Amino acid sequence: MLTFLPPALIARQRRVLALAVPIILANISEPLLGAVDTAVVGQLPSPIHIGAVAIGATLFSFLFWGFGFLRMGTTGITAQAAGAGNPRDLAAAFARPFLLALALSLPLMLLQGPIAWASFDLFEASAATEKLAADYFTIRIWSAPAALANYVVLGWLLGTGRTGMVLLLQFLLNGANIVLDLLFVLQFDWGVAGVAWATVIAQYLAFAAGLLVIARAADMRAHNWRSLGLLEKAKLRRLLRINIDIFVRTAALLIAFTWFTVKATELGDLTLAANAVLYNIFGLLAYGLDGFAWAAEALVGRHVGARDRRRYREAIFDTTLWAVLLAGTASLAILVIGPALIDLMTVDPAVREAARDYLLWTAAVPIVGVWSFMLDGIYIGATRTGEMRNGMLISLAVYLGAVWALMPIWGNDGLWAALMLFFLARALTLGYWLPRIERAIIDP
Repeated sequence: MLTFLPPALIARQRRVLALAVPIILANISEPLLGAVDTAVVGQLPSPIHIGAVAIGATLFSFLFWGFGFLRMGTTGITAQAAGAGNPRDLAAAFARPFLLALALSLPLMLLQGPIAWASFDLFEASAATEKLAADYFTIRIWSAPAALANYVVLGWLLGTGRTGMVLLLQFLLNGANIVLDLLFVLQFDWGVAGVAWATVIAQYLAFAAGLLVIARAADMRAHNWRSLGLLEKAKLRRLLRINIDIFVRTAALLIAFTWFTVKATELGDLTLAANAVLYNIFGLLAYGLDGFAWAAEALVGRHVGARDRRRYREAIFDTTLWAVLLAGTASLAILVIGPALIDLMTVDPAVREAARDYLLWTAAVPIVGVWSFMLDGIYIGATRTGEMRNGMLISLAVYLGAVWALMPIWGNDGLWAALMLFFLARALTLGYWLPRIERAIIDP
């Protein structure tokens, strides 16, 4: 197959797929866990158990998602150390953000009371549901050190191109969680607390396994904490700058997507429900695009670290080529099977009809958004996080302005059009600054 292509080109494409496919599979396993959690507590006699787990899981998704910069920042730094062939920096690329993750987890546990109080104030659930959700929260918060450290483990493994190990650890995490769910809830009758304990134990189990893998891969026995220079001011400043930039960028992204839902509520329950269905359809497909963006992080970082301009260009071309092909396939799939997916996700005839009315916008998202996804991966790999931050802030301003201007004219079509402009603004700003990365690379 494709034997007419140059062998070097075929080898490059195999390399991209070897990196991206395990990431895609690992990401797909994530929503499966949520479905199992819901199914397990759904066997209990009262619906309050499902509501409690849903509230608790949502809180931790937002709480821990805000620390995703630990994964992204670690990937770029690690990939560059691997490309430069520096074993000391490669080991420090894990140890330094690992200590940061532990330091950040302490306030989460110490301040769990105020965090819980502020979080539960956002929900209008029954007293019984909130009581169970609070029980879930007070147990699962103790997973914070492992959950944050697992971001660092994931980032380091991605940066070194060990995406197969990422897949195995993700299967271990989710598999252990599912087995413990069944044991604690259905056998031990621990209820919602059992779901929380299953997650806590699974997080620490996955972290222990990841730590063993990294200790061996980075040959940690050849280093000690002093020799790694973990407290070197320049390296610490770089780490903090990268992570703060990514945190600001991620917060702006969260604001944009949250604002999409907030503005949809102004259009009525029917439109809100239709948009939620369509957004979930795109969310499933986004896992595939993330796979190639994460592959770009690893490859770009490695070639930037090696100061190899030619391979840097090849990495961008190869990963973007596959991402665009997948985006085009996803768009066509939405158009063809989108109505059937809508019918699977809702039985309400009015919601089905409303969702079909806006299906074309959903089909456009992969094609319009793929460029910003891939550019994010390139910038993370190159650790050019300042430009990422600035581009996101500019794009957020464009998006908010577009929502303000277009919704009064076009309603929900205007809201979706504003989202398209948000993706385009991200692509244009990052694309404009992209030559800066290549100019900073010096061929050996």
